[in-house]
Amino acid sequence: MLQHPGYTRNRIRQLVDRLQGRIYRDTVEVEDLQIAGPVDRIPYEEAQQLNYEPVQLGQQLGPAWATFWVRGSVRVPADWAGQRVDLLWKSHSEATLWLDGRTVGGLNSGRNEVVLVKEAAGGETATFQVEVACNELFGQQGQHYDSIEPYVLDRVGIGRFDPVAWELYYDMLVLSELEREQDLSGDWKGRLLAELNRAANILDEEDASTWSDALAILKDLYKVGNGGYVHALSAIGHAHIDTAWLWPIGETWRKCMRTFSTALLYMEDYPEYKFSCPQAAQYEAMQERNPELYRRMAEKVRTGQWVPVGGTWIEPDCNVPSGEALNRQFLYGQRFFQKEFGITCREFWNPDVFGYNGQLPQIMRQAGITRFLTQKLSWNAFNKPDHQTFMWQGIDGSEVVTHFPPANTYNAVATVEQLRHNVNVYKDSDRSGQSLLLYGIGDGGGGPTRDMLERIRRAEDLQGLPQTTNRNTEEFWDQLEAGFTDRPVRVGELYFELHRGTYTTQAATKKGNRKGEFLLHDIEFAATVANRLHGTAYPKDELDVLWKLLLTNQFHDILPGSSITLVYEDAERDYAQIQQEGGELRAAAIAALGEGVAKPLNTTGFDRAEVVENTSGELVYAQAPAYGVGTIGAPPDQVVVTESGATITLANDRVAAVLAADGTLTSLVEKASGRQVMAEPGNQFLTYVDKPTAWDAWDIDPWALETVKTGAGAESCEILTRSPLRGEVAFTHKVGKKSSFKQVVRLDAGSGRLEFHTEVDWQEDDTMLKVAFPVQVRSMEATYEMQFGHTSRPTHYNTMHDLARYEVPGHKWVDLSEHGFGVSLLSESKYGYHTFDNTMHITLLRAPKKPDPIADRGQHTFSYAIYPHQGSWQEAGVIAEGFSFNVPLQWTGADATSWFRSDDAGLILDTVKRAEDSESLVLRLYEAYGGRGTARVKIGLPFEAAVSCNTLEEEGAPLVVQGDEIIVPYRPHQVISILVK
Repeated sequence: MLQHPGYTRNRIRQLVDRLQGRIYRDTVEVEDLQIAGPVDRIPYEEAQQLNYEPVQLGQQLGPAWATFWVRGSVRVPADWAGQRVDLLWKSHSEATLWLDGRTVGGLNSGRNEVVLVKEAAGGETATFQVEVACNELFGQQGQHYDSIEPYVLDRVGIGRFDPVAWELYYDMLVLSELEREQDLSGDWKGRLLAELNRAANILDEEDASTWSDALAILKDLYKVGNGGYVHALSAIGHAHIDTAWLWPIGETWRKCMRTFSTALLYMEDYPEYKFSCPQAAQYEAMQERNPELYRRMAEKVRTGQWVPVGGTWIEPDCNVPSGEALNRQFLYGQRFFQKEFGITCREFWNPDVFGYNGQLPQIMRQAGITRFLTQKLSWNAFNKPDHQTFMWQGIDGSEVVTHFPPANTYNAVATVEQLRHNVNVYKDSDRSGQSLLLYGIGDGGGGPTRDMLERIRRAEDLQGLPQTTNRNTEEFWDQLEAGFTDRPVRVGELYFELHRGTYTTQAATKKGNRKGEFLLHDIEFAATVANRLHGTAYPKDELDVLWKLLLTNQFHDILPGSSITLVYEDAERDYAQIQQEGGELRAAAIAALGEGVAKPLNTTGFDRAEVVENTSGELVYAQAPAYGVGTIGAPPDQVVVTESGATITLANDRVAAVLAADGTLTSLVEKASGRQVMAEPGNQFLTYVDKPTAWDAWDIDPWALETVKTGAGAESCEILTRSPLRGEVAFTHKVGKKSSFKQVVRLDAGSGRLEFHTEVDWQEDDTMLKVAFPVQVRSMEATYEMQFGHTSRPTHYNTMHDLARYEVPGHKWVDLSEHGFGVSLLSESKYGYHTFDNTMHITLLRAPKKPDPIADRGQHTFSYAIYPHQGSWQEAGVIAEGFSFNVPLQWTGADATSWFRSDDAGLILDTVKRAEDSESLVLRLYEAYGGRGTARVKIGLPFEAAVSCNTLEEEGAPLVVQGDEIIVPYRPHQVISILVK
């Protein structure tokens, strides 16, 4: 060979390109075409009843989200007998091939062919039907979809597949890519180029008789295997199908059909191919919408090529859902896989989520999960993860083996460069010689292509590449754990240093989620008691429907606010259904408790005494025990409303609040200590330029905090309510350029919290709204409620890790305390916070333009409160305040009683429900303070025994029962489930 490597490489590259064109050397265009549409997403059977008309290539298809059905028939040339015949298709959209009512495979811009006839007889007529979806693989952005360019029926043909050309193309492609790697061993690199050149010299593209000799040269190169020690790369096919994102859920189910049928088709030709598939909701959708396809999936689960993973209903966001909602993700997911396939997933599979709270390891372990896979933290903007394989330890000490695929993607394409990169960047190669590659087109579905499968087949034992083997997830994890020595440990939350806007964007969706979680909680409690007391039917089926709706909308692009307009129209409908049907279920369950005079019903685990409206709309002071029925009584004090110049004071025996005419809180005194809370006026509305450099709906860039503007203040102020039980002052404001809001500031008798009830007409663009409270408290950290517990975060920016947390997630409250005194902010629907130095902020609204151009514009109602207290937040009952602020008392005719209560303030009784498969009760508790001890849980219903259980309600050790009390030992941050028989 002449020494001309540059010329030779170019020659090989061009030869490879030409060989690709030889795979379908003989083609025939389909001329007999008919079309029907546009129609909605209809079943195949319904599509057969449409009126079909002749259609020509070049036909435009639209508008966006419409569906067309195309029928075709074509005669297969006689000399194609014995050959495979593929459909060649191009419509610049997604499409599905149907044959005889059977879903065969998906078509899209990156997958333009699918097998039509596996072995032609020659001369027969092939008929087919294609369902055309007028959307791309990655959906559509925007709101006005009629302005999107129409799709075009560009090509419909058949081609004779040439397996020798295919083999030659991929053999040469992979070897040529390997030779071009810069750091490849010199001897091996030289031999590759020389032999590729020799094969090219032999090969005559027009003379197929030369191809076998060229192939022989290439096959000899594939016999050069790896050495004695080489990195083991487990490859598993994957199609990360977002349950909604740039497309609505209705289109997701069709994406599943396209993706899953394609995976099944490839399994026939690649017996080594393993395909991993999470999200039980997508399986159930196939079971209901395409039973024939589902049966084929189930058969491949049985044979081991199809691998259910994850153990959750969908791949949920892990910042916003409550702890109990995350439990239900696992409960519904694992139970589905157990029932359908006899499988309990052992890994939590959630690669594309925007941070992971510190209780997740315990939540996983209690659902049968010991392993965790993600990769999203590789996107961190400030501090990249130190490890890709480690032990993740939750706040209670529970541990799960954790792996971040080193390729830093769940959409790997299995090129030579990517396979080598996976090994070269692996941060834990000194501890483990194993890693995982998730390959396949994802986000919009699609999954592995034949191209990827061919590449991996050639990489199994080839010098210069990791030993790449198709394995199922169990095989990978077992090998990883067996050789994983000197395991590093990461403790607490896995905070994602990006996408901080997802705690706030699409406020109505987050409010719908919070309200839905508490509504379902209340139904379960009331229905459980009614069932035990009076034999009232427990609405298990109805609850399952509503839980699945709620859990589906916790998907990691719905609840975080990062989807298109259509998705939020669907979510609004779903939350309305939850409130309508759930409200009826709750009312029926409460009515079944008793028929006497209406009394306050407390559905939380805390004794409560507060001002509420009774069934006639009158203010009363209600007292109700934990999970029980109370009475109406006299308040311990009265509210006094006074005016002095331009200020109004709301006061009771616990606090005195001074409000300026501009709506700010100029003074707040906690009376027991005499302390002034405010360092400067609070309830300051702040706007920020919020136009991220990327990821509009997802991100809040750090520079946004430098653009702060203080609101102009209220335009009007009036005393709305002046009564012994309640004082209220109403303000109207202008904010931003085009927005306005009305706010009612409220203080109730006996209450230590000052509430702010707000109605906003939000019409801004690229603007963020926060409310700020500068307080006279000095602390290096603030405490935020999280799922089943709390976490502390810095109030300073000393390090890059501190600075990265300039916006953080929290649930019902955040607290800033110094020794002996503190201040909490409470929220009933907000999740984004930041506390810097002594100023506490709640992020109220955003206004991104992509992918939803009208995100958050419109009417909003929300409430927040400030609660000063003596002592620590634990001593001050901040958790109880958060629950009472979020969960209104109900009214029942039942007699006064308490059905469930914990005698330990630090052990929160969070959930009461009936067991999934028996008439036993399930109690869920969590240790909230970070302490250790033994509690007594009192039950006011007949019961015989109690045993511990996990989230899946599998029984554990028996618990001691003394009379009507269960003795419950607990550890710091422990989540405890009890089966009460």
